[in-house]
Amino acid sequence: MSDAPNDSDDARAHADEPHEGVVAVVVERHASGRTRGPEQDCVASEEPLEIQLGATPLAVLMRTPGADEELALGFLVTERVVASAAEVASIHPCSVVSRPEAEGNVVRVLLREGVAVDFERLRRNLYASASCGICGKATLENVLEISPPLDDPARFAPSFFVGLPERLRAAQAGFERTGGLHAAALVAPDGALLAVREDVGRHNAVDKVIGFAARGGQLPLAGHVLLVSGRISYEIAQKALAARIPVIAAVSAPSSLAVDLAEAAGIALVGFLRGGSFNVYGARERIAAR
Repeated sequence: MSDAPNDSDDARAHADEPHEGVVAVVVERHASGRTRGPEQDCVASEEPLEIQLGATPLAVLMRTPGADEELALGFLVTERVVASAAEVASIHPCSVVSRPEAEGNVVRVLLREGVAVDFERLRRNLYASASCGICGKATLENVLEISPPLDDPARFAPSFFVGLPERLRAAQAGFERTGGLHAAALVAPDGALLAVREDVGRHNAVDKVIGFAARGGQLPLAGHVLLVSGRISYEIAQKALAARIPVIAAVSAPSSLAVDLAEAAGIALVGFLRGGSFNVYGARERIAAR
């Protein structure tokens, strides 16, 4: 795998376009005993997104508007609502006549003919996922039963990761204006940033980039790296496993349950990635000098 970065046009264009996830507000600034304002400032937008299967509500996510169809598809794949993106016929914004205030905050998913859905099972699974199950061991056993450990020979030189946080930061147009958005990026085996997405929820940003890949028919993501701007939680590790991503890199720390899942699933966690240094947890053999 090449160590040379080559960011895609998609990532650059996404960073430069007007950002719908930014909202203007009034602020008054206090510093060193002085007050300035009121004046205009920008904050990250946060609104609910209802995902419907057919006409039946499935879940409500608190998210930053933008890439909603990618978010919905990524959520369906990583939460194992569908076995694969191929089971989804279409995803489109939906108007709710009885709730005009929800305009722009509802997407409807239509599954392909013959795909059966057990809504009660889905609700139980989504509740267990959101609450991290009853205990750590049960949570790991459940997710590994649904998404088995990776069989992926991918290996990366330490130099592959140098500079990734800076490249991600340069593509965070929303964060630049608000300081309040998480980001996730999908990194190709040659080091290119294939997609960068931002959201007020770190797990939503992950679902957006996985949804991007799913829409392009790129799943499973063998040999790729998931790059996130914050910490690595169990939920992010679980989503990477569902998308079959062998490495997660982050500027901050992993959680204990994320490390446990990574060890069991064959995922390497690159934490505290800053400058030329980082720690490796989980499937540490994936990162080795060559």
